[in-house]
Amino acid sequence: MSTPVTASEHGLRPTAAPLHHADGSPIRILVVDDERTLTDLLQMALRYEGWEVKSAATGQQALTLAREFNPDAVVLDIMLPDIDGLQVMARMREGGGETPVLFLTAKDSLDDRIAGLTAGGDDYVTKPFSLEELVARLRSLLRRSRALIADTQDPRIIVGDLVLDEDSYEVTRAGEPISLTATEFELLRYLMRNPRRVLSKAQILDRVWSYDFGGTSSVVELYISYLRKKIDAGRTPMIHTVRGAGYMVKAAE
Repeated sequence: MSTPVTASEHGLRPTAAPLHHADGSPIRILVVDDERTLTDLLQMALRYEGWEVKSAATGQQALTLAREFNPDAVVLDIMLPDIDGLQVMARMREGGGETPVLFLTAKDSLDDRIAGLTAGGDDYVTKPFSLEELVARLRSLLRRSRALIADTQDPRIIVGDLVLDEDSYEVTRAGEPISLTATEFELLRYLMRNPRRVLSKAQILDRVWSYDFGGTSSVVELYISYLRKKIDAGRTPMIHTVRGAGYMVKAAE
């Protein structure tokens, strides 16, 4: 079974300036999933953020670690081999605890997503997911929590008059809102994090879509065309094709 995340040959790097407690100590994250390959990769990605990470493979292990480790946030798979993630969250929050929980759910399991949020979960991502999306969602949860986190990083990515807000998932150009699908947002975010850098179709497929994605590079061309219609229509183009090499975004001149 392949690990359901996107990582460019595991070439992980911090997504933004580090978040940390006001006293300078690192953020603590507990990752709970019974798939070892996935937890190893998540630990690697979160440690690149400068955070302290521990993992558990069962609900009971998670409860023990939660008491000992006192995490600032928990990444929690709903499907666990002993007790499910909903019960784990309920037990962690007994006594009034408010640790933010980001649920991992199956791709097609709408019931899991609804149950998780109804039970008090703070957010969810569905497998397969982008590491960058998961980290961005965790950062957003942490900022809203009571963890007293110091953060001087602006959640916005700005290229020319194009602005992407990683917290609110809003995009504007010249102040006008632009509505994007989740995949279009991920593609634009990847381009904007690498302004004036040519990104190949293979790099884009690997970062935006699951690395075990069975399609061809034509899906990249399709989504680039979608973005152009929304970002560049009636304006000076910002999304450019470099023939034989790939795509890049740069400020309109």
